[in-house]
Order: sequence, then structure tokens, then C-alpha cells
Amino acid sequence: MSHSAGAVRNGLVLRFSIPASGDLRAIAGELAAKVAEQLGVRAQGEGGLATAIEDLAGRVEPPADGDLAFEFHKVDRELTIEARCNGRASEARIPLPD
Repeated sequence: MSHSAGAVRNGLVLRFSIPASGDLRAIAGELAAKVAEQLGVRAQGEGGLATAIEDLAGRVEPPADGDLAFEFHKVDRELTIEARCNGRASEARIPLPD
């Protein structure tokens, strides 16, 4: 991303899909954490944000052979991260710093 922290306007920031299992699944939380950090969310200790994203993904119970999709939306001072798989969705809301 070429924007400085917090510079993204309201709306869709990023959408990506990965296989629910395999090597890419392992880095999904790290990628999500980097996006959140770019938007101004402070790191939350050892693996905090990445672990929270992994927990979010686990709530949609992706099958081993399915795809897992993430969407990041910035609306005002809040980042919404949504995980989707096979018609199920779960979301987390993270306040952004002023």
C-alpha cells in the first residue's frame, strides 16, 4: 500500500481470497494484521492481531477444500474485517486511532 497510516478514505480497502488450507492460510492472519497496521491499528502484542484474524476465520468453519475470503472496510474511525466462507460470515470491528 502506498498510503501513509490512516490515509485511506472510507470504503473498501482490500478484499482477498485464499484456500482454506495450505501454505497461504498460514499467512492470511499476518497479511490482515499488516493491512490493519497500515490503517493505524497498533500492534497488539505477540501475534495479537494475526491471532484475532485467525479466530475470525475459524468462526466461519471453512472446509479444507473451500476458499476463505476476507474484506476490509474503513468507515470513519473504525476498521471492519469480515471473513466469509460457504455462505457464512463473521466480522470484527477495530477502532482506529484519532
